[in-house]
Amino acid sequence: MSASDAESLREEMLDRWERAAPGWERRADDTRRFGMPVSAWMVEHLALQPGERVLELAAGPGDTGFLAAELVAPGGTLISSDASEPMLEIARRRAAAQGIENVEFKHLELEWVDLPAASVDAVLCRWGVMLIVDPAAALREMRRVLRPGGRAALAVWNDAARNPWATTPGRALITLGFADPPDPNAPGMFTLAAPGLLQDLLEAAGFTDTLVENVSLERSAPSLDEYLAGQLDMSVGFAEVFSGLSEGDRARVSDEIATLAAPFVNCDGSVRFPADSLVALANA
Repeated sequence: MSASDAESLREEMLDRWERAAPGWERRADDTRRFGMPVSAWMVEHLALQPGERVLELAAGPGDTGFLAAELVAPGGTLISSDASEPMLEIARRRAAAQGIENVEFKHLELEWVDLPAASVDAVLCRWGVMLIVDPAAALREMRRVLRPGGRAALAVWNDAARNPWATTPGRALITLGFADPPDPNAPGMFTLAAPGLLQDLLEAAGFTDTLVENVSLERSAPSLDEYLAGQLDMSVGFAEVFSGLSEGDRARVSDEIATLAAPFVNCDGSVRFPADSLVALANA
């Protein structure tokens, strides 16, 4: 990929995140509940202490970092950061609502973290590294800003087969000819899912004592209609294609989603999809 193509892709992806922010705010509480097993693993494995300085990258609504903020008080600080200003605004509002005061908010890019070297004790990044053009650069930046002996905890999605909650709407569009299969070489949810890849990248960035595990989750909704509404809120790509279809074609897509989701629908109509995330801890 040329430098100009990479920059165009970065701009396109940032624009999508900024347009997705309202939906993410509407679904922030649901996302917090869904992601809590992963957030808890990350924060617990960092073994944070009062007085430490913690950086969360690609924080989105900020909830993983907010768990850390409680543990570094008194005297410690959370830096909650994102490349999207609308996402940062969501995190600001959620921190204020929760009464979290030991937090700073910064506009930071994953690939170019505008902080001094060796300036933080710990780094968090939940489900962000696989969505950027250069994950290796992001991991090098995490290593650079960590003090000697600092720790990084991050999460990326495991392979697509283990995450039908995320793939079902796209599969429906592809099956019906309304979308092309995703480019396997482009940034995306599952680009770091290959066995051993995340550990290799961390070690190449200079991290040591790397631990990679998987954490199982469950994506639930009271009904298929509510599941679809949630996907439309949080996936701009899916929402744009779906909203551009005729009423009849939207009904066809909804029917195909129902067919694909049938194994995960309970007798009462509620939906429970399995989900699986890779989590990693590494030392600077």
